[in-house]
This record gives sequence, structure tokens and C-alpha cells, in this order.
Amino acid sequence: MRYKIYWLLKCQLFYCVFSWWNLVFGQIRYSIPEELQLGSFVGNIADDLGLDIKQLSARRFRIVPSPRKQYVDINLETGSLFVKEKIDREQICGPSLSCVISLDGLVENPLKLYQVEVEILDVNDNAPSFPKTQIRLEISELSTPGTCFPLESAHDPDIGTNSLQTYELSPNDYFILDVRSGEGNLPVLVLQSSLDRETDSSHILTLIAKDGGVPVRSGTVQVTIIVKDANDNAPVFPQSVYRVSLLESAPTGTRVIILNATDLDDGPNGEIRYSLSSHASARVREQFDVDSKTGEIRLKGNLDYEENKAFQINVQAMDKGSDAMSGHCNVFVDVIDVNDNAPEVTLTSLSSTVSEDAPVGTVVALFSAADKDTGANAQVQCQTSNKLPFKLDSSLKNYYGLLVQRSLDRENASKYDVTVTCTDSGNPPLTSKKNIRVEISDINDNVPRFTQSLYTASVMENNVIGASIFSITAFDPDVGQNARLKYSILETRVQNESVSTYISINSETGVILAQRTFDYEKLKNFQIQAQVMDSGTPTLSSNVSVNVIILDQNDNVPVIVHPLAEYGSTAVETISRFAEPGYLITKVSATDADAGQNAHLSYSIFQATQNNLFTISPDSGEIWAIRHIAHNDASKQRLVIVVKDNGTPSLSATVTIILSVVGGDTEIFSSVSGSSEDAGFTPDLSLSLVIALGVISIIFLVILIILAVKVHKSRNALGGQHCSQGVCCCFETRNSLNGIQKASRNLQIPPNYVEVFGGDPLSQSFRYESCSTLQSTKRDFITPNTCRSSTDKNYFRNDSGRKENMKMSNSENCSNHINSEVRCF
Repeated sequence: MRYKIYWLLKCQLFYCVFSWWNLVFGQIRYSIPEELQLGSFVGNIADDLGLDIKQLSARRFRIVPSPRKQYVDINLETGSLFVKEKIDREQICGPSLSCVISLDGLVENPLKLYQVEVEILDVNDNAPSFPKTQIRLEISELSTPGTCFPLESAHDPDIGTNSLQTYELSPNDYFILDVRSGEGNLPVLVLQSSLDRETDSSHILTLIAKDGGVPVRSGTVQVTIIVKDANDNAPVFPQSVYRVSLLESAPTGTRVIILNATDLDDGPNGEIRYSLSSHASARVREQFDVDSKTGEIRLKGNLDYEENKAFQINVQAMDKGSDAMSGHCNVFVDVIDVNDNAPEVTLTSLSSTVSEDAPVGTVVALFSAADKDTGANAQVQCQTSNKLPFKLDSSLKNYYGLLVQRSLDRENASKYDVTVTCTDSGNPPLTSKKNIRVEISDINDNVPRFTQSLYTASVMENNVIGASIFSITAFDPDVGQNARLKYSILETRVQNESVSTYISINSETGVILAQRTFDYEKLKNFQIQAQVMDSGTPTLSSNVSVNVIILDQNDNVPVIVHPLAEYGSTAVETISRFAEPGYLITKVSATDADAGQNAHLSYSIFQATQNNLFTISPDSGEIWAIRHIAHNDASKQRLVIVVKDNGTPSLSATVTIILSVVGGDTEIFSSVSGSSEDAGFTPDLSLSLVIALGVISIIFLVILIILAVKVHKSRNALGGQHCSQGVCCCFETRNSLNGIQKASRNLQIPPNYVEVFGGDPLSQSFRYESCSTLQSTKRDFITPNTCRSSTDKNYFRNDSGRKENMKMSNSENCSNHINSEVRCF
């Protein structure tokens, strides 16, 4: 019942008196006793900070994790701090008088840091204890009253009044207890009366250690005293307490101190052995070693100031007498800190991505930099590269903010690896680095661009509807939806029709498709405007011109325009029987609606009545006589002319020409009417043609006479030469007869030729000059010193309609023509 009353008083004391807080230099401080139950209330941090409970979750209030165990946490619904882990003050702070747990509370929007300290108050939860359950002393009966026998002290991990306060000794007649507070409350057994081994050979006492807590806790040990003779002097140290200092970087084997105890006895009773007392902690035994002979203490393990700042070494000196006696002393070792810990950089908060239009000063990350060392060794400075668009803000205590320093551009750099370098102020200084990756998110700040400023697309005519004719490509440095492009054709008119009836475009790929079959002969090219637009917000776009060129295809057959077919599928021409080799008979002309090589035409004789009589120029279509026309040659010659283009495949057309040979004993129309090939001509038609031809010949001769008189007068005035005693006919020819070719004897007509009739007749003009002094004959007109000129024909017609060649006497009396070849006959 008494224990329960004490426990209730203890609870009221801690919950009602010690649960207080105050704000000092921006810090909130709470005090709680140790050993509270899990979930116990510590304080309402929301009220203390003046925060609305509803804002705790919205502003992401949280306790910043630390390397140590997190003993308290916050309930975001109530704003209360509560005990999360079992709190044992002795385990957390050891023998330290002050035990404080530091917490960092962090809220966002805006970012603010609060420092919270929770003081752990000691509770009397530990009773004093002795290292052994029994103490055995051997005391010589020669010991005089007043002799002191130090005993091993008890240990209580509590502090203050809860720690060890006093000792009590069970009542007896020989010993009293003396507690030496200057030596750490060391219990000393003092002989009060002389011992008599013969009366009592041993004494059993009880030593009680008590603390000052409520309720009082105690521990006991049994002290057994064996009364012996002889050795009655214990070893004595010059000092009961020694204090030394060691650098934490001291190597193993470093000498700490040499102890030297003395014993007034002689012989074995005066020989001393040194050792760590049984009260020395396990940690001390791991770190230090004592030489049993010399009393030298050396470092056995590595020191770490951050783990243990000081050590207490309990050393015992015992003689070798039969009644061994011991002396004790304490060696306090203070560990001196050296700069052996690099700063620790802990990332507290990091934004997953930062928009490239983030304003200057935007917080990207928050991290802490701390050093386990002390003093100047714990002063940390952090920096980052000046080349990056970020800077560090150190306005928060022990915290740094990574801020945007200048404008960002994701297209230049989509991410940054920011290396933060933190250096302490020790000698030599130690450095730690922390890499922070910052991802830059995209905004739609780039207009899509075409790969060319102008496109030219070519498409063959007669194309398939829906076929791809060209592809345009654009690019956008942005990403995601901002770089998703759509192509379109802007509305324009082509030949008064919408451009959509001509072409279309795939909005995703930019492939241009034909919407109709093109005809080069109707449309050779046109221009369109293409547009590309991204899918960002707001959308951005750009335009480009595309020239569409229609390519020609050999889809048009040559059309013969001269000579015109007069009798169904044939054309009729005449030739004098006296025509010389190289005589130009006629010219075949054709056109082709195609272009380029598809319109390049060539002419050839496919079929002829006599293969060796005529030839044709493949380029110009001029038909020439190869040789003289003999009397036994047919008076009507049939030529089939083929005109081919140079396309693939080649297309062709044909025309049939009937050449009627006139002159000599054979009349034109009688020959024609007598030919088996022209059986269709009737005598009445022939007579009409003869009469018409005669009238034309008379008119033509009159014109020639008038022209001859004028030419004769002109020559007399100029002193020109006269032709005499003969007929001289001079005609101007080309410099060469390159156009004269032998007709191909084995010409094969292409299977795709067509007969073409009609077309406008083309006239080929030829110039002839004749100079003659004609003798009066039965059939010739006598015109002295007259030059006659004629066009389109190289013969004259007399009254009877016969064709008469003008014979020339010799070429010496002919007029010379500059740059012309003169042929006389």
C-alpha cells in the first residue's frame, strides 16, 4: 500500500509539475519523466506553435527523421506529441546530468522549421547494486583500531537524489562504516576494536547502499571478514584520484599513466600486484590494460570521442602477503576530440520535378549538414558550383535550401546533378559531398519547325488516287504533349478549286497523299501551304510552302499535222521525173502534247514502193530523193512514214504519202488513172484536173515572164553577167546533204502505231532561181535574159499542163550566191 501511495505521488509530480514548455530563441521545450507508457501525452505542439490542427496535414507537418531512434511522434489529427518508443534515461544519456532529446518539426507551404527539445527527467527506477554479492576481507588480528578497509562501492545509474546517497552497516562490535564522499562515496570499513582470532575467527556483516528517491531503493552485499595474522599493511597510492587526457586519435598501445603504490611490509607482504578492480566496467576493460608488475596503464582499443568522452578506471594494488591487502585508486581519462568525422549531409525534402518556368528563388531541395565533432571541428560550410542555375540558402540553422538562381531551359538541360560540398573547420578540414538530381519539367515554349524552309514535291502524272507523293517533317524541342505534332493543309484555291480536292495530308506523319489523278498537259505545278501545330497549352504552330511539280508521262501519241491526208488515209504529192538526187520532196511534221524526251520525235520510212528511191531525215521529217527517177520506175510511189516519240514505252503515228511522178512522156493524171492502185479515178475527173492545171500553168508562166523582165533590167543596170546560148537554172541548196539518207529496207513498224488524218497543213518554202536565154521551141516560152523565180515547186507548167524542167547550159553563166552551193543542170 505504501508503494502505491509513492507511485501516485510520483505520477502527480511528473504530469502536473514537469509537463511545461516555453519558447526560447524559437525553441519549444517539454519535460517528461522517463519510463512513460507508449502513447503517453507529451504536449500539444499545434497549440504551442499557434497552428490550426486542420493545417497540420495540409502543410505536411512532420518530425524530421534523425540517425537516432525517434522516441516521440505527432498525432496530426489532434496536434499532440506522444511517446512512440520506450524512454530509458540511463540508456539514452548515461550518467549525464542533463538529458534532452532534440527534434526538428517541419511544415511546408510556406516552409518553416521548428526546433523542439524534450527533457527527460530521471525516475528512481534503479536500485543501488554492488558488483558482487559477497565481499571477503582477510584482516590480520594485528590490525589496530582505526584501521580502514576500503570496500567496493555500489553503483546506481540514476542521477541526483535518485542516485546512491548513503551506506549503512549492520550493527556489530568491531566495525563501523565511514563513507568518504570526496572519493565518490567510497564505503570504508573502520576497525573499532581489536580483533581476537582466538575468540572470533570471522565476522559476517551486511552492507546496505541506499539512494534518495521516493520511495527509497537499496541494495545489499554480504561482507565476510576473515581474521588472520601477519600482513597488516595494505598498499597505498600516492593519490586516490588521477586525471589524464588522451586524443581520440591516439593509437593502440599508447601509455596512459604509470601508477606506483607502496606497501610498508617487507617480503611477500610488501610485493604489489596491479590490476583492474572488479568494479571496472566492461567498456573500460575493452579499452585499457594494466601491467601487473609496473602499474603501467596502456590503451588497448580505439577511442571515439563521439561515443565516450571520458573513462573512469578503477585500479587495485594488492600485496603478496599471506594475508593479502589491497589499495584502490581511480584514474579519470578525458578524451580530447579531433576532427575525425566528415560532415553528414541529410536530404530532408526534394521536389520531384521543377518546371522550367519556375521563378528565381523557388526552393528545390532542403537538406541538413551536421558534424559529430565538437567546437570548430563541428562548424560546417556548404557550397555548390557557380556554373549551375542554383544557389544555397543558409538562413535556417543547420539547414540549407537549394534555390533556383536563374532562368531554366529544359531544352538546354533536362536535368541537373547538383553536387553539394560540405566542409568542416577542423585541421585538416574534412569534406562530404551529396549529389542532388533535379529534373526539369517541360512547358510549351518552342514553336515546331520544319526541316526545310521550302519543300519541292514531284509526282508523276496519271498517279493512283490516295498514293503518297511526298512527306514533310517538323521537329519540336519540347517533350510529351508539347512535342506531339499535327500536320494540316491550309485552305487555298488551285484552278478555282479547293486544294483539298487535289491533295490531303496525314495529320500524324506528314505524308502528303494525292486526291485525284494529275494530268501534266492540264496542270504542270501548283503550290500549297502546310501547317504543323503542337498539342501544348497554348498551342504553337508554323507554316511552310510546298511546290508540287507534275512530271510528264508518255501518255500522248504523236499527231501528224502535215501533210494532210487528201484521199481517206493518204496524202498526195507530186515530183518531177527529172528531180535530182537531194531534191526535197516534202516535209512530214508532227506534234506531241508531252514534254521533254516524251515529245522528242523521230521520223522513218516504214514502207516504200521502191526502197532505194527516197529517204527521210529522222529529226526534221524532210523527204529527199536519193537518186534520179528512172523511166522504168513506177509513176506513183507509195510511202508509209512512221513518227515515234522517245518515251518509254514509245508511241507512234503513221501517214501514207502517194508521190505522183510527172514529166517526160507520162502525164500526171494519166499515170495516176492508169495505176492499179488508183483505179478509183474516173476520166471525167482526170480531164477536169488537166484543164485546171493548164489554166494555173498559164497564169504562172505570165507571172514568171513579168518577173524575168524586171530581173533582166536590174542586171543590166548593175552590169551583171548574162546567160547566153542556153538555159541556166541555179538553185540554192543546203551546204550539205546530211538530211539525205538511204531508206531502210527492213524497217519494222511498231505495233502501237496509229493512223492520223487531218491537222493543219504546213508549207515548206524553197527558193529557186533560173536564168535562161531560151530558144524558141514548140513547148517553151521564149524569154531572153530573163530570171524566173518560183516557190514551193521546182518545175513549170506549159499550156498543155505538162511539167517541163528548165535546162541550163552550164554553171559558169549562173549567178553566184554567197554561202550557197550552186548546182547546174
